[in-house]
Amino acid sequence: MKMSRNNTKLISVIGIMSAVSFVLMLLEFPIPFLIPSFIKFDFSELPALIVSFAYGPMAGVLVCFVKNVLHLPFSTSNCIGELSNFILGAIFVGIAGLIYKRAKSRKNALIGTVVGAIAMAVVSIATNYFIVYPAFSLFYGLPMEAIIGMYKALIPSADNLFKALVIFNLPFNFAKGMIDAGICFLVYKRISPLLKLKK
Repeated sequence: MKMSRNNTKLISVIGIMSAVSFVLMLLEFPIPFLIPSFIKFDFSELPALIVSFAYGPMAGVLVCFVKNVLHLPFSTSNCIGELSNFILGAIFVGIAGLIYKRAKSRKNALIGTVVGAIAMAVVSIATNYFIVYPAFSLFYGLPMEAIIGMYKALIPSADNLFKALVIFNLPFNFAKGMIDAGICFLVYKRISPLLKLKK
C-alpha cells in the first residue's frame, strides 16, 4: 500500500523537528547562581511543542522520543537523563497538544502550555527523587549528601533532597516550559503554513 503524501510529510516533519530538538539539546547551558551547575537549560522541547500544536499530541511526543534516542550515544548519565527528559517532555507537549486539539485557539494553547508546564514541573520532583538522583549516586559513586550540598550552597534551607527539588527544580521546569511556550507563540503563525498537511 502506498504511503499518502500527508503521511510522508508528517514523517518528514517529525524527523526534521526531532533533529532540530537534538541539536538544541546539545546546546544546553547552566544558569549560574539560580540552580546548581549540573542542571542545564535547553530549548529542545520547543520543536516538539510546535509539532504537537500542528499535528496533535502524539506527534509531539514522538519528537521527544526520537530526540532522546538520537542523544543516547552522547549520554553522560547511563541513559537515565534521557529517560527523564523524555518523560518530562512528553508530559509537557502531550498535555499542551491535547488541550489545544480540543479547541484550537490561542486561549487553549495558553491553557495547554500552562497546565503542561505545571504537570512537567510536578512530575520532575518524582522522576528526580526516585530515579535520576539515586541513579547518579549509584553509577557515579556520588553521595546524596554531596548532591544536596550543591543546593545548600545556594539556599541553606534546601537541606534534604525533597526540599531542594521543590525549591529549585519545580520552578526551573515550570519556567522552562513557559519560555518554550512564549517562543512558540512568537514563531508558530509564521512557520505553521510550512507544517500543515494538504487536504
